[in-house]
Amino acid sequence: MEKRGKMKVLVLGGDGYCGWATALHLSHEGFDVGIVDSFHRRLWDYELGAKTLTPIKTLPERLKVWKEITGKSIDLFIGDITNWNFISSVVNDYKPEAIVHFAEQRSAPYSMIDREHAVFTQVNNVVGTLNVLYAIRDYVPECHLIKLGTMGEYGTPNIDIEEGFIEINHKGRKDILPFPMQPSSIYHLSKLHDSNNIQFAGRVWGIRTTDLHQGIVYGTITPEIEKDLRLINRLDYDDVFGTVLNRFCVQAALGHTLTVYGKGGQTRAMLDIRDTVQCIRLAILNPIEKGHYRVLNQFTESFSINEIAEKVKMAGDKLNINVKIEHLANPRVEKENHYYNPTNTKLIDLGLQPHYLSDSLLDSLLNIAIRYKDKADQSVIMPKVNWRKTYNTRINKLPC
Repeated sequence: MEKRGKMKVLVLGGDGYCGWATALHLSHEGFDVGIVDSFHRRLWDYELGAKTLTPIKTLPERLKVWKEITGKSIDLFIGDITNWNFISSVVNDYKPEAIVHFAEQRSAPYSMIDREHAVFTQVNNVVGTLNVLYAIRDYVPECHLIKLGTMGEYGTPNIDIEEGFIEINHKGRKDILPFPMQPSSIYHLSKLHDSNNIQFAGRVWGIRTTDLHQGIVYGTITPEIEKDLRLINRLDYDDVFGTVLNRFCVQAALGHTLTVYGKGGQTRAMLDIRDTVQCIRLAILNPIEKGHYRVLNQFTESFSINEIAEKVKMAGDKLNINVKIEHLANPRVEKENHYYNPTNTKLIDLGLQPHYLSDSLLDSLLNIAIRYKDKADQSVIMPKVNWRKTYNTRINKLPC
């Protein structure tokens, strides 16, 4: 049943790409919102020498602008959720009714740079999530955790992908069990470890959790961000944090060839940032029973890398940009041609009204890439992280 009324929601990682858009959306919708952030994401920009294309302001400046134009305040807690004393005190003091958890290292290439980055990714993601689970258990046991997972946990099995669970018939007996997972990077493995830990927390401690297995998110604009350009979100296009659609749009804006890894048959689930924030709100307003663990596959469409490249090329044609496509040797270890048919009905049933890529590509991505193309650094676009070997010669050694 949908929960109504003003609620206190804590957004972990609220300075990041998905977290920032979500915090503004929830504040606009009347929730009391608090943001927790350690600013690691901004530190990684300096470490990698690759800044977001869009000119984002500091988080205190962003929050000041939001209050100025809406009259709504968002609370800010600066710290690292891998620090138990910090996150336990925040949860105990703030007493959230829901926690939205984005506070993780979210890049597969970053996790595959070398041993150091692989270990950091696992420790940061798994320990941080464990701390959040213990804080909920000890201080707010009725709180609903909405945890961002990834469609990448599933891998690319040769069967339809269900939403978290699958009915198994084996030797005359039947059960509903977690869907078999085949993650393709250290990052995706960390998300699978999170999923196992939060399932355990539900069975043993009665914590209620929604695990959102999210596809690739695109877009910088939401209705809240449209209110003032000073609220603009990130647009990452580099080889480590830039998603494939962002990278292609910036390449097109620069007159650079679109670089497809391998054969380009790799198929990925995708959704607009406006649908990400919708999904979070719907999950909060429709909580599950205490002790239950729910998986929602959070995407609206799926495309092969070749199809994405062709869509960007066609969008460029409309703007009189001569976009060319080339194939590179694939730096990743992945199936380049595979079956892919994931299910995504639960969020639609909750009321999600999707935005589709064909409707939003020009205004929300390519035009923004063109507007800020003078800020782009072409040297950070081509792939430098190879799944098969360590690469660290361009990493600036900053503390993680």
